[in-house]
Amino acid sequence: MTGKRPPLRSGYTTGACAAAAARAAARALLTGQPVPEIDVDLPVKKAVRFRISCCEMGPGRVTCGTIKDAGDDPDVTHGAEIQATVEWDAAPGVALVGGPGVGTVTKPGLAVEVGQPAINPVPRRMIVQAVLSELGERAQGIKVTISVPGGEALARQTLNPRLGIVGGISILGTTGIVHPYSQAAFRATIFVALKVAARNGVSHAVLSTGRHSEDYARARYPAWLELRFVQVGDHMGYALKQARRFKFSRVVVAGMIGKLSKLAQGRFETHVSQGEVDMDFLASIAGQLGADERLVARCRSANTARHVQMMLRKAGVAGLENRVAELAARQAFAAGQGAFEVEALVYDIGGRLLGTAEVNRPE
Repeated sequence: MTGKRPPLRSGYTTGACAAAAARAAARALLTGQPVPEIDVDLPVKKAVRFRISCCEMGPGRVTCGTIKDAGDDPDVTHGAEIQATVEWDAAPGVALVGGPGVGTVTKPGLAVEVGQPAINPVPRRMIVQAVLSELGERAQGIKVTISVPGGEALARQTLNPRLGIVGGISILGTTGIVHPYSQAAFRATIFVALKVAARNGVSHAVLSTGRHSEDYARARYPAWLELRFVQVGDHMGYALKQARRFKFSRVVVAGMIGKLSKLAQGRFETHVSQGEVDMDFLASIAGQLGADERLVARCRSANTARHVQMMLRKAGVAGLENRVAELAARQAFAAGQGAFEVEALVYDIGGRLLGTAEVNRPE
């Protein structure tokens, strides 16, 4: 045994599943026979086969579903049944509507207009094309309703409530494929969150490195709209670039000592794969704050940034977190090319604010 992990398994988006369910329902409506499985062409892959989990037939209408398999991606919709009900319609063409468990857009800034079901443009085209491929030359109109049993509850675990998508999940996917732990997907989420905030008149954004730091920042600013708060994970550099693009006037950066110490060095992608916390950097700050040579040496060999904090606290050397906050704020300000003011907040794991600093634009 080499101990090498097997490659992570890809899966399929809600949009791909909706297209498969819709095509299966259209075929069953036309043939009068249940459909156990169906092939669908995705934007990046042809003839992908989906198993149909249900096929309920009634007079002039059929409901089919397929269970979403997100592969090894930690997707909250993994295992959800994506359903499509297809029925004859008086109007020609394909009419696509959202049913129970599919959200409705209530705020501008998304790819879908306000008042419309949260079915993004590419999945919409996939669904319509899948149904038309079954209709062939028939001129009769058809109505397609996409539903997700339990979708409203699932949506509470997503950004949908914050983005103004109410009543259920979104039907998403530009390729039809879910790539596990996708950096592109994470960045797309950041982009959409900041875009929606900007389009809704929000001028201040809070960029947090994780859920805990977001919670702590929200406690600091309880009156601020939820739209202002965006979890950016390890993609602080990308988020700052988008904050400048969308013309925010103020950005608050919130995190804990480890990731913010990386930002303080100008390291904007903070994942461990891009390098660990630089103990020499923290030790040099300790020296600037008055730590003796012996303590500085111990800081250089510390296990974690938190370990450095503990040693300095025990030695009575204060100011590490404020200095990290100051440097992080300067780096974020520079990354935004001075387009917005910056506040940096350094928290501990329990939510105590240990360091803060601001960089403002000159008058």
